[in-house]
Amino acid sequence: MGYICIHGHFYQPPRENPWLEAIELQESARPYHDWNERINAECYAPNAAARILDKEKGIVKIVNNYAKISFNFGLTLLSWIEANDPAVYKAILDADAESSKAFSGHGSALAQPYNHMIMPLANERDRYTQAFWGIRDFEHRFGRPPEGMWLPEAAVDLAILEVLASLGIKFTVLAPNQARRHIATLWKKPKQEMRTRKPGWITFAPWRRSFLYTSPDSKRETR
Repeated sequence: MGYICIHGHFYQPPRENPWLEAIELQESARPYHDWNERINAECYAPNAAARILDKEKGIVKIVNNYAKISFNFGLTLLSWIEANDPAVYKAILDADAESSKAFSGHGSALAQPYNHMIMPLANERDRYTQAFWGIRDFEHRFGRPPEGMWLPEAAVDLAILEVLASLGIKFTVLAPNQARRHIATLWKKPKQEMRTRKPGWITFAPWRRSFLYTSPDSKRETR
């Protein structure tokens, strides 16, 4: 039997008016007040209570999808959900705890840098601060240290990987083309292999791994 690992990267930018510290009415999000409310109603909340249907379209089971996938939430979004939909927020935290029991102590949630910053463009101090604050926020919410960290736009360089490793992060997620030279040392025909569904990971240094997603499948399924 084959296996597939699905990663959900969930992020919304801060939409609050900085003077009001609240999101103003966004006409384009009708019938909802704003786009955070609309996307929460159409995506984040349904995934916390997904309906499994039988042939007659009757509900046979309700599943928390977050417990079945790998996922990360941007901190601006997770803070908004915590304040505006506590039930969904609790479901997200419960999913990580549930997955930890199912996967031998490995929770499904990944951390993310504190802001949605393109990390290779940051200076040394900001790279460290963004990763450090992201880890501490994760620990505060999920009650455990993160094993992996999703990097905004999967932007990376070796200096970023060094920072993550120094903070105890064990892996990140990259596209195959970001590791082309490293793949060539593992696979005899890297271009052919990158087009297959074969899962893979590479080790950039003796201390940490980077998991590679299958690029064609991921691009097709991204919404």
